[in-house]
Amino acid sequence: MSKNIVIKKLSKIESVHNVPTHFSFKIDYENILNPAQFEAVSSIDGHYLLIAGAGTGKTQTLVYRVARLIELGNNPSGILLLTFTRKASQEMMNRASLLLDARCSKISGGTFHSFANITLRKYAKTCCLDPAFTILDQGDCEDIINLIKGELKLNTSETRFPKKETIYRIYNLSINTNTQVSDIIAREYPHFKENIDNINLILSRFVQYKIKNNLLDYDDLLIRLNEFITSDNPVAEKFLDTIKYIMVDEYQDTNFLQSILVKNLAKKYNNIMVVGDDSQSIYSFRGADIQNILDFPKIFPNTKIIKLEENYRSTQSILNFTNYIIKQSIFKFEKVLFTRRTGGDLPVIISTKDENMQSRFIVNQILELRESGVDLNEIAVLFRNSYFSFDLELELTKANIPFVKIGGMKFVETAHIKDVLAFLRISSNIKDFVSWYRVLLLHEGIGPKKAQAIINGLNEINYNYTIDPERLRSKYITDNLLNLFYLLYKLNEKKYSPTEKIQLVLSYYEPIFSFKFDDFNKRKKDLDILVSISERYKTIESFLTDMVLEPPRDSIVDVDSEDKDKELLTLSTIHSAKGLEWHTVFIIHLLEGFFPSSLSFEDIGKLEEERRLMYVASTRAKQNLYISYPNFIFDRFTGSTISKASRFIYDISSELADKWVVSESEPE
Repeated sequence: MSKNIVIKKLSKIESVHNVPTHFSFKIDYENILNPAQFEAVSSIDGHYLLIAGAGTGKTQTLVYRVARLIELGNNPSGILLLTFTRKASQEMMNRASLLLDARCSKISGGTFHSFANITLRKYAKTCCLDPAFTILDQGDCEDIINLIKGELKLNTSETRFPKKETIYRIYNLSINTNTQVSDIIAREYPHFKENIDNINLILSRFVQYKIKNNLLDYDDLLIRLNEFITSDNPVAEKFLDTIKYIMVDEYQDTNFLQSILVKNLAKKYNNIMVVGDDSQSIYSFRGADIQNILDFPKIFPNTKIIKLEENYRSTQSILNFTNYIIKQSIFKFEKVLFTRRTGGDLPVIISTKDENMQSRFIVNQILELRESGVDLNEIAVLFRNSYFSFDLELELTKANIPFVKIGGMKFVETAHIKDVLAFLRISSNIKDFVSWYRVLLLHEGIGPKKAQAIINGLNEINYNYTIDPERLRSKYITDNLLNLFYLLYKLNEKKYSPTEKIQLVLSYYEPIFSFKFDDFNKRKKDLDILVSISERYKTIESFLTDMVLEPPRDSIVDVDSEDKDKELLTLSTIHSAKGLEWHTVFIIHLLEGFFPSSLSFEDIGKLEEERRLMYVASTRAKQNLYISYPNFIFDRFTGSTISKASRFIYDISSELADKWVVSESEPE
């Protein structure tokens, strides 16, 4: 253990907040938890900021706090736990139930968006919403923007105009960061400055389109919920009366909308605990704002800050290294991670001649680790950008080392799954013209203009699913579409379960599917999975909602089912690795201009986030940490050029890391 690390045992907390005299707990919280965790769990009424360093047991702390709140006699439904994934929420509630009893499973928990969805559907009338609204994912929003671009005749190739993906990103950043569209364009896309008026026009029509057609995107869910709880409506007041205690996980990842929502949800009782680590705030590209956690004590007066610093994941040598990395940060809450674990080698910084030698070194180290008994599943290679691993992937393939690369296409983003869901969505919301457009284009002889004409025709006749398809024969609805309308007619019948509805769609879609995709045999596994998933749902609406808010992650197109049981090395971007851990971690391409990115050099906020990214990567390692960089990299304009080690490791001392130079071995 390093001499400059001092482990101080905190004194026992003399007073436990709001606990009646002679109260007897079923769980021995004080002896199970460490002093800081016990302080957090025992803090009940008021404002609390729990700074939870990497690997310090924040999940356990939240689980025990839920149990303690219920042991104190609080109604489980009055406890709200907001997380960023359903998996995290369910894990905490399940663990709390095992710890105490089934009451813990009855707390109000879930992601921000799922909580908003449930609330808005329940109070739809008060919120001036149709409870059958459809939730749009990113791809749907981009498609609507593209339709509006086409209507405005801005899809020409004569002048450069931003793509649909760029326009939606501008909109999304504007909403989530509370920033004017013009300011985002000036900062991120100055080359589109002359298009500001047309971009604003598109976005204005985009908002109108959603309202008109009973569509909500992710941001709308939070906006409409916030409007509801800040209204003077007695229904909203009654709703807020039901939420007594609020806990928010990963608070460093919240955006402007989420922080405002949290503040308004807590205004009735002012009992809130947010948990997070400012040193792991790495998602500003999604709109996350580190100031939310840094400014929490200002927004909520008399906030008590509690720090979890005892680490249960890494060796002290790795923690000394990570403490050094984050100590250089400007904007932070001070903390020093320590562990009671003994042993562990120093992290190693490796300099190689070029990128290929870096790859070969990593392959050799992985083979040695495998020989020493470390499973491939316990090893990861992390990188700043996905393309950094291309050379390594070739070397791994040559060495027959199986690997999985995190960050493939999500299940619901694959074309065949989106096709099937489109049929179901228009059967659920007749105004979902994005899905109408997608479904119509699947049919032979129907292009964009014809599809739009059919949609317009359906509008003119006020089409609904109860109309006998035979009555729809017209210039808009031709014979080759008649079977489609018979399908929609059937899907509207209440006797069918979600699974049966999907099977009806698949019967219709199969010939289209087989013709559209050359690899349809492989993709068919995804359709089987979709049927299997649907079996747990009672309504098609709840199924469709989860497919947007909590979709399955992987597609069979990316990962074959037989691979899931194999021992696989993990290759991952650092952003995708957050929350995970491995026995051994390699961080590659630690080059100035690459990591940190040269794009961050002129912006202190971006440079600080790059440092936090390095901290997140380093804290994934439990036993071994290797950091590497090549001395020569290939530049396609100038050829091979000398590279410089990242500022994060350039002047690190020998007390914190060993330094190796890897070169070609001399022939004997």
